[in-house]
Amino acid sequence: MNKTKEIPIFFSCDDNYIPYLAVSLESLEANANKEYRYLIKVLHTNTISPSNQAVINKKYHKDCFDIEFVDISQYVDDIASKLHTRDYYSKCTYYRLFIPNLYPQYDKALYLDSDITIVGDISELYNTDLGTNLVGAIPDESVQNIEPFQIYVEKRIHCNSYTEYFNAGILVMNLKELRTFDFETKFINMISQVTFNVAQDQDYLNAICRNRVKLISTVWNKMPMPNPNVKEEDIRLMHFNLDMKPWQRDGVMYETKFWEYARLTDFYEDIVEYKKNYPPAWLKDRERETIELIALTQKQSEETEENKRILNVINKICNN
Repeated sequence: MNKTKEIPIFFSCDDNYIPYLAVSLESLEANANKEYRYLIKVLHTNTISPSNQAVINKKYHKDCFDIEFVDISQYVDDIASKLHTRDYYSKCTYYRLFIPNLYPQYDKALYLDSDITIVGDISELYNTDLGTNLVGAIPDESVQNIEPFQIYVEKRIHCNSYTEYFNAGILVMNLKELRTFDFETKFINMISQVTFNVAQDQDYLNAICRNRVKLISTVWNKMPMPNPNVKEEDIRLMHFNLDMKPWQRDGVMYETKFWEYARLTDFYEDIVEYKKNYPPAWLKDRERETIELIALTQKQSEETEENKRILNVINKICNN
């Protein structure tokens, strides 16, 4: 069959996340529609070793899968100092924001986090009709379930409703519209004037893209938490975000699916060893960070004057 239909898919990670990227790729390949060619770009800033790149390429660069590791150090060098992070987050979380200008040859693409397991045909997600929306995304389940987060995204990020606040780990990106909107310039202007330190790049995406988001079913970004509105057999993609990671703790929802694909990778023994040696104290630290994060959202939700200033900045930048 002549495979002429292409789907650009972007990841961003470093050496620490290569084993979980392998799980994501393993599950993507197992469930992919072979009528498409998947152009997979892994963005990094000289943080993925040649040996790890070789392992990934040897296993997954074949047939319908074209894998390229892209060092964007030079591109982001000027702005790197402004990309603030907190706790265990890496600056690579911001790299998705530069995709529209980095790849002007593409009008549409998927961005996927590396802490996922795909159990459906990813081409179905890619083929979401975005119209003139900037992105297609899934409402963030953590926000939908935690009231302080709900108040925060309405008061600080100025979402019309917390039900519209999306998780940036799974995105269908309308690259053509994002370039027309001059998204990257707007982001750089905003990060110079406003510091979002709860969900960082995700908050900036929600603030800049509000009113131009195609909301997609939770089955394409199901987090490991109960949801009576989602049947497990309908789930297409599982996202092990925050501290809900099978390679750190036992008892995570959907962990069976993660380990099913992890066993097929060349990093299985490394993942098992990492979990075996994961210090209980680190789990306690992650739980403490979550509690502190909720407290931070409550504090920032009450900063009325600052929130008014932020709204003015958002309106000025997005309407310019």
